[in-house]
Amino acid sequence: MSAVLVDAAHEPRKLKVATVSLAGCFGCHTSFLDIDERLLALIKQIGTCDIGLIEGGLCNSENVLVLRAFRAHCKTLVAMGACAINGGLPAERNRFDVGVLLEEVYHHREGLSAESAIPNDPELPLLLQQVRPIHAVVHVDYFLPGCPPSADAFWSFLNDLMAGRTPHLGHALMHYD
Repeated sequence: MSAVLVDAAHEPRKLKVATVSLAGCFGCHTSFLDIDERLLALIKQIGTCDIGLIEGGLCNSENVLVLRAFRAHCKTLVAMGACAINGGLPAERNRFDVGVLLEEVYHHREGLSAESAIPNDPELPLLLQQVRPIHAVVHVDYFLPGCPPSADAFWSFLNDLMAGRTPHLGHALMHYD
């Protein structure tokens, strides 16, 4: 992929970067914003969505719908962080049955009122039995690992990508907090 795209008049055009968060902690977005003033340099290269950054795994039906719609509008999709790449911490619930968990939380926990019930509103998305990484549902072009990836990792990754280079993160830019 070339990061500097050319329009019909053979003029370079700016790239548009969009982000979305599914089932995660927003740590990846916080780290992305920690680029601080360097973000202004990135914005100068951003223009109509070429690169989609997505954090969080898939915990419910709404996550799946948002992911599919986002993928449909992004030329390049980047899974950022452990939750998007492998389900992360939310996937810890995968070893339990969702129905049993809901019963425990809403019916059997100490201190619940007699009227306590499992939420059953059509406005609430249905929980998936297992938390899934995003590549289980859509094609992912790049993976930016970390929990969360550092601001320097974002900076390096996005600059490589926008320059048309395959992003490469050295060991020093990889961490899991």
